[in-house]
Amino acid sequence: MKNLIEKEGFPYKFDPSACESCEGNCCIGESGYIWVSPKEIEDIANFLKIDKSLFINRFLIKVGYKYSIKERPYKNGFACIFFENGCKIYPVRPRQCRTFPFWDYFKDKIDELKKECPGIVENGEEIEKKN
Repeated sequence: MKNLIEKEGFPYKFDPSACESCEGNCCIGESGYIWVSPKEIEDIANFLKIDKSLFINRFLIKVGYKYSIKERPYKNGFACIFFENGCKIYPVRPRQCRTFPFWDYFKDKIDELKKECPGIVENGEEIEKKN
């Protein structure tokens, strides 16, 4: 297990090579919010080569004073509107997506995270596999 990504304060590491065999579990599942900042809105609109207001109207929902990327029905749940055999905006994906699986929510919910993400390696797990 090479190239494991770790973040201080998290009791697990992430193997990004697992993404190759995953079906995008971090982009599909239960409905939720995929928050985007004003800068991310601008970056994604530029990446898609469309006007920012058109991007907002077509791809975002407003929740209070914030924006979230729309979802669409997918299998038995939902998917990010930009997920289709991979992320269509990967180079400019929102911070929320870039920081997965290192969310505070998962710090004490490793079993839940491991069901969602095949790339999770609990600290010490790779040592056990070598012996």
